[in-house]
Amino acid sequence: MELKYITASILYSLLGIFILVVCFVIIEKLAPENLWKEIVDKQNVALAILAAAFMIAVAIIISSAIHG
Repeated sequence: MELKYITASILYSLLGIFILVVCFVIIEKLAPENLWKEIVDKQNVALAILAAAFMIAVAIIISSAIHG
């Protein structure tokens, strides 16, 4: 394997993680309550499943955009 492909993979992975975190922060700001507090402190399983589904959906979109 060439170094440029490894470097590109690492760069795109970091870019994808950054975009995913930014999207989660935006959703956190738009939500009426603090999602993280609701999931961790109040053990809201339904909200945790919703957050996980959101992250998986955004990750699929980001990976499709990166890989073409």
